[in-house]
Amino acid sequence: MLQQIINIVYRYPKSRLKTYKRFGGYLNYRSVMHNSKLMAKASLQLLPVQSYADGLPLYFLTGEKYLYQTLFCIQSLAKASSHKFRFILVDDGSFDDALITQISKSLPGADLVTQAQIEQNLRDVLPALQYPVLHHKRKVYPHIKKLTDVHTIPGNNWKLVLDSDMLFWHEPTALIQWLETPDKPVNMLDCVPSYGYSTALMEKLCGSCIQPLLNVGAIGLHSGAIDWDNLEAWTKTLEEKEGASYYLEQALSAMLIGNKPTIVLTADSYIVNPGLALVKKRKGVLHHYVDLSKEIYFKSAWKHFVNKL
Repeated sequence: MLQQIINIVYRYPKSRLKTYKRFGGYLNYRSVMHNSKLMAKASLQLLPVQSYADGLPLYFLTGEKYLYQTLFCIQSLAKASSHKFRFILVDDGSFDDALITQISKSLPGADLVTQAQIEQNLRDVLPALQYPVLHHKRKVYPHIKKLTDVHTIPGNNWKLVLDSDMLFWHEPTALIQWLETPDKPVNMLDCVPSYGYSTALMEKLCGSCIQPLLNVGAIGLHSGAIDWDNLEAWTKTLEEKEGASYYLEQALSAMLIGNKPTIVLTADSYIVNPGLALVKKRKGVLHHYVDLSKEIYFKSAWKHFVNKL
């Protein structure tokens, strides 16, 4: 009870004030949020994008808060590429009848991986008694579901997972080539190191060097090669020694890849945290709108994309 009171009267307001300050003040932050609502409304007017059973498979962890971003990401890919894709949407825990109806309308033919299916997959691959840490993290840290909930899905050994807060501006040739013949991991490059943990500890635990700038906006891994025992132990030790981190999933992904041969998408084409000029000039293949580029994403990027339709 005391901790809840501290959170309500101190930690949550302090966190909100910090967010307002980073986005240039409360009024500008409100403007960003207003534009995100306009984007969500506009997503309902996007033309349907067909998903093909024999298409190149793409996985999205999504739900009520992020479906509109998923739809814009997919729409931009459909406009940038002539290839056929199979869209596999993985329930983040918020799917309901209305959301499923919207997905069916916007993405006819798309595969939906529901909570019931996910729970069965977890029982088969990651039983709770054997992996208590990973099961706890799923409850308090949804990002880890990009590993636990996606890579326990039966089927494709190689799985490419895309974040929703991205827009494609041109044909993603490198990603297409990987999807056609995957044989090693693929990932984007971050603009700054963002693991939340010391490199020394991460490399000690995984026993190899790690990429300094791995970004999981677009990341392809071999599900069968994931050592879940290691993932359980790494998560436990990382948090015991250096605390919880928003970037845990990115750190674990970097540790899973280690120094294995990897396809690294070029940072000048697959751009993390793009500036406004890059959006206006449609520079690069893919933009991943993280950190302060969220303002550009919500206030400008999706509108620029719609105007080009």
